[in-house]
Amino acid sequence: MTPRTTWRPGARALATAGAAALALTACSAVGSGSGSGASDDATGTAGGGTVTLVTHESFALSEGLLEQFEEESGLTVEVVQQADAGALANQLVLTKDAPLGDVVYGLDNAFATRALDEGVVVPADVTAPAAEDAARYAVEGDDDGALTAVDYSDVCVNVDTAWFAEQGVPEPTTLESLLDPAYRGLLVVPDPVTSSPGLAFVLATIGAFGEDGWVDYWAGLRDNGLKVADGWSEAYYTDFTAGGGDGPRPIVLSYASSPPFTVPEGGTEPTTRALLDTCFRQVEYAGVLAGADNPEGGAQLIDFLLSDAVQADLPGSMYVYPVSTAVELPEEWTRWAPLAEQPFEVAPADIDAHREEWLATWSDTVVG
Repeated sequence: MTPRTTWRPGARALATAGAAALALTACSAVGSGSGSGASDDATGTAGGGTVTLVTHESFALSEGLLEQFEEESGLTVEVVQQADAGALANQLVLTKDAPLGDVVYGLDNAFATRALDEGVVVPADVTAPAAEDAARYAVEGDDDGALTAVDYSDVCVNVDTAWFAEQGVPEPTTLESLLDPAYRGLLVVPDPVTSSPGLAFVLATIGAFGEDGWVDYWAGLRDNGLKVADGWSEAYYTDFTAGGGDGPRPIVLSYASSPPFTVPEGGTEPTTRALLDTCFRQVEYAGVLAGADNPEGGAQLIDFLLSDAVQADLPGSMYVYPVSTAVELPEEWTRWAPLAEQPFEVAPADIDAHREEWLATWSDTVVG
């Protein structure tokens, strides 16, 4: 988890290997793991030329995947990376008359409607079999299918179960329980102004408490000793007790997919747990950019992102859940990274209409 900080996650701590994998902000464009090649359905008819992918800074695939796509498609892929999903959306809007590339990956449901309203993306001929699965996550109002879902993740509060067991303190379970004085000074979250998961948590509280209650909730967290970190990495690796940095706070905002990476070497279960009654679901989309030099290559690249090879690679490379139902999750994910049954929701159109207003209100309430 996929974490994302200013951003991410790609996402989402922890044995040294697990920590390195989880903090994807330092990854290169294609990652450094091992992986199989793309399936034939991902590449279509061999062609040529260059296709430029514009994405967030945490884009990473296992070594060999992107190269196999290039070999089978005849395309050369160039990757242009921005910061988090918000910065990505802003840059695409600012440059829509002279687009940065041919295809975008990494716009999430907090910014998807803005991209559609601004005409940043256009419909594409996406033919991968997983496109049918992706349609379940279509953005409301995107009747032409300009954005195609590629992956999703649940942003949730995580707790250090070992810390709570050692201290003899019951673990919190819900958003409301975080207001209990028993948890004073124990919670750290990333700043929603500068962090994609931080924004997702604000949206979770809006979905949970509504327009009339979410501000009071945050005031309650503030009064209960809430700490706001600059980004997810600082919150998890510096402030969280189970993040490897001997932090002082055993409650952190992270992902439902974070716990598998806290299984200690030689251990059998994680030392952390995601609170599945606190989650907001993020969905990441890809789309061909309006004015692209190579829209056909962009569509081929989206098919590649939906191929079995890439979809199966996503949990290990970017710590997100694939939209495809044809691939199996890693065993440790099925056991230790279940999704929320009822994540909190806010309509993308409402997010787009009120995002800046909500962030300003949050800042006034929590930061002052």
